[in-house]
Amino acid sequence: MHRMSCDSTRLFSSRVDDYVKYRPSYPAAAIDLLRRRCGLHPGVTVADLGSGTGILTALLLEAGARVMAVEPNAEMRAAAERLLGARAGFRSVAGTAEASTLTAGSIALVVAGQAFHWFDAARARAEVLRIVVPGAWAALLWNEPPEEPTGFMADYDALLRRYAPQYERVRALRAREPQMRQFFGREPERAVFANQQQFGFEGLKGRLMSSSYAPEPGQAQHEPMLAGLRELFERHQRGGEVVFPYQTLVFFGQPGAGAE
Repeated sequence: MHRMSCDSTRLFSSRVDDYVKYRPSYPAAAIDLLRRRCGLHPGVTVADLGSGTGILTALLLEAGARVMAVEPNAEMRAAAERLLGARAGFRSVAGTAEASTLTAGSIALVVAGQAFHWFDAARARAEVLRIVVPGAWAALLWNEPPEEPTGFMADYDALLRRYAPQYERVRALRAREPQMRQFFGREPERAVFANQQQFGFEGLKGRLMSSSYAPEPGQAQHEPMLAGLRELFERHQRGGEVVFPYQTLVFFGQPGAGAE
């Protein structure tokens, strides 16, 4: 949660509860990829940059890793500490991708879940090269809506374009290939996995309000947006739920390979 503006580390401060309850986790296949290709194994030390409320951190801990959860937002960091503080191997760190405070040469795997688009790619690369051991891997993960949405997701996209002025700007930040090439020092490898959530209306509302671009209570577009969301839900729900599909994108490589 970094670097879009001078206050970008504060973007999610008022959204923490919804973020914890309604943001998606990552599919088992994505974690298996980190095991097979990126050196994730029991006892390995991982830096989770922009770790937020600990969604990806939790999966890494389940895999037996020791995780340095680096997060600049105090409210999100506190939520992760409440959820994961009793877990062996968890360490909460007040830092950023560009200034992690981690010890040089201490990290064997660097990850960022739903966060790289807030980083300064060049400065984050320099920091990663400082903290990793030789041969370390890095992986950037996102849960993204379908590239060509249909049905419910097409209508949801249209709702956001109508009522959330920041939506298109934030969407444009995601998975930017030039910045990723700059971060890795080359073209990263890419993998895609299916993922989804199912929501009743309150869950769908919470998922929307967990997003940095969603107008909050008191803003002019907030109530019209929720009215539109209710209409959309009633039109598409089956058995009181809608399916919210994602493609989980994983970009991975060795940032230090061939680095000068």
